[in-house]
Amino acid sequence: MNEYDEECLLTFLKNQSQLFDEPVAETLEEAEAFLEDCMAVVVESLDEVKEYFEEIGADVEEMSKEELEEASEVFVLPNGKYLIVEG
Repeated sequence: MNEYDEECLLTFLKNQSQLFDEPVAETLEEAEAFLEDCMAVVVESLDEVKEYFEEIGADVEEMSKEELEEASEVFVLPNGKYLIVEG
């Protein structure tokens, strides 16, 4: 597995409904393939989440860290990192 460790994939599988109406993956392999296809990224902190959104042109200047963490594209990982998936 690339940058998506098992913990990351399990978190995505469990919480994918926060971003998608219907499941996009049912197994770890499907989750990894989906995340690779949409070029999801794992970042270390909410500051990096904000940097990522700024780089893609999203207007996040006025968003608090709590609002960033609650964005549907942001999955909080158990290890304290963040998975960002663009739906």
